[in-house]
Amino acid sequence: MSVSIRLSRGGSKKRPYYRIVVANSTAPRDGHFLEKIGTYNPMLAKDDEKRVVLDTERAKHWISVGAQPTDRVARFLDAAGVLERAARNNPKKGEQGEKAKERAEERASKAAAAAEAAAEAAKPKEEPAAEVAAEETTEA
Repeated sequence: MSVSIRLSRGGSKKRPYYRIVVANSTAPRDGHFLEKIGTYNPMLAKDDEKRVVLDTERAKHWISVGAQPTDRVARFLDAAGVLERAARNNPKKGEQGEKAKERAEERASKAAAAAEAAAEAAKPKEEPAAEVAAEETTEA
């Protein structure tokens, strides 16, 4: 049985409020927990000190006995100086999927064809007149 430090949702619809709790990993998200060690209110401004309230001593204790924080809670603990969180690197994060790449290529080829057609339509109409004038001089 493992213990995790995670968020438990409270608040009303469209107005989330979270408790930072230590719970058995098999317990439901908003169910039974062992201890409440803080709160998180995402509705407050990011620079507000009441956005994340955390009992750092209890967090250190639970980490020392083997509790595993979730990713979001690990960020809070890192900001509080309790736990060092390794920075992650995902080079493919902003990359499009295969289907999106195919659609982009298709769109680009259609745009190029449309631009080419527009260039053809925008060419001066003098060429056929020049050909007619050239034919008249050859006949005479």
